[in-house]
Amino acid sequence: MSKSSILVLGAGFVTKPLVHYLSSHDFHVIVASRTLTKTQDLIKGAKNAEAREADVERDQDLEKIEKWIESEVVAVVSMLPYLFHVKVAHLAVKHKKHFFTTSYVSEDMRKLEKDAIDAGIVMINECGVDPGTDHMSAMRVIHKVQSEGGKIVSFTSYCGGLPKAEDNNNPFGYKFSWAPRGVLLASKNSAKFLKDGKEVNIPGEALFENYEVEEIEGLGKFETYPNRNSCLYASIYGLDHAQTVIRGTYRSPGWCRTIKKIGDLGYLSLEKTNLSGLTYAEFLSRAVGISDPSKLDSELHVHLKIQPDDPIIKAITWLGLNSNEKIPPNLDTPLDMLCQLMLSKMKYEKNERDMLLMRHRFVAEYPDSNEVQIITSTLIDYGIEGGDSSMSRTVSYPVAIALRLFLQGKVKIAPGLHVPTVKELYVPILEELEQLGIKFVEVWGDKVKKV
Repeated sequence: MSKSSILVLGAGFVTKPLVHYLSSHDFHVIVASRTLTKTQDLIKGAKNAEAREADVERDQDLEKIEKWIESEVVAVVSMLPYLFHVKVAHLAVKHKKHFFTTSYVSEDMRKLEKDAIDAGIVMINECGVDPGTDHMSAMRVIHKVQSEGGKIVSFTSYCGGLPKAEDNNNPFGYKFSWAPRGVLLASKNSAKFLKDGKEVNIPGEALFENYEVEEIEGLGKFETYPNRNSCLYASIYGLDHAQTVIRGTYRSPGWCRTIKKIGDLGYLSLEKTNLSGLTYAEFLSRAVGISDPSKLDSELHVHLKIQPDDPIIKAITWLGLNSNEKIPPNLDTPLDMLCQLMLSKMKYEKNERDMLLMRHRFVAEYPDSNEVQIITSTLIDYGIEGGDSSMSRTVSYPVAIALRLFLQGKVKIAPGLHVPTVKELYVPILEELEQLGIKFVEVWGDKVKKV
């Protein structure tokens, strides 16, 4: 086997550009997932790729994966669900093979760092889009401001994967380029951020009561809401003087109110529930507290404390939550039921395109000149008609580029666990992304005297 072989685990919605990129740069790519036919479709047209079948949840397959890692490859890329990254990283470290992923660094992943250093291998995490290029594009601005004697006093950053305007044609203003479960579960997360020097905590049940509206020139208005613990990034980004640090998500107008009410009805619950034989309308009737589904038209809006013609009612009806169809027998939680409906009705159709929108806004102060400056860095990227989605390209190209640069010796990284917040990584990655048409546009406002 070639010394430049790479094992990619997972053949989900965002893996294809990664595999084809690495293959086109003369790496031999082994792609393994639990569904061989899906993997075979993914590698079509790739000149140096092969498909294999393996399920990381099966012990005998995990043994097979370990043998591949030990004897056939120099690096491993995990594109699996985040729950499995540490399991795979442990095998990579054990056999002294480099490990890359696009997902956040977990506490369990961090525990592997000493072993990685001892093994002399590199582990790069958070090298996708969010997390990933959000770090890179932010640090490019932060480092430039600091090099000019300035300090960042306010930093806000929002990102969202949304349908392109002409393909935004359902009442939710959203479509899924991957499984709905993660998106919906994220809506239950609490949030913590820094605003005007004060730490703000929002419990998960109140998250969607705390959204704001932002207008992006040329695109229109979007809802924004905070995402998990933004306070961590004051130290990660070196924002020692920041009074405001907020990272969050973009969604189309109406999303927050609609998902909040759907959550209030119990559809985000992971509690095992006997749905056998029920229709969607019967389940909704129970949630509303009535026994007769035919009364939903008159009672649902009353229960939700909204008007009968509220767009939320339209969204619930369009999705089919009040329909007389039977709930499929293989579903056993309300969340599974909601995911099944959303995936069937809110997926991208052929030739529809998605959009990746990200914007950072910085307020910089320059003490020596007593000046202040506003800076924005914006990414607006669209999927390719009939080709790869924007989400798949923006998630998988950064980690593919990082891996190529490292294995070819074009970037030097010390053994251990890293995220791409250093110039050695973010400069060449952002430069190559621009060549691929994925570009952050920076607007540096005039420096003006502080009032």
